[in-house]
Amino acid sequence: MRPDYQQRVFEEKAELDERLEKLCLFSNSRTFAELPIAEQERMNTQRHLMCALSAVLGARIAAFPEEK
Repeated sequence: MRPDYQQRVFEEKAELDERLEKLCLFSNSRTFAELPIAEQERMNTQRHLMCALSAVLGARIAAFPEEK
C-alpha cells in the first residue's frame, strides 16, 4: 500500500489530466475560436502550464519506490 502523500499525487495527476483533456478538446472547438484573442491566449497559457504540471507530477510518480 502506498503512503497517503503518494496516493494524493496519483489522484492529483489523474484529476489534472482529466481537466487538461477537456481543455484541449475545448480549444479545438468553434466556441473557443469565437472567443476574444486575449482570452484564447490566456487559455493557451493555462493549457501549457497544466501540461508542465502534469509532467512534474509524472516525474514525481516515476521516482516513487516500487510497491512491495
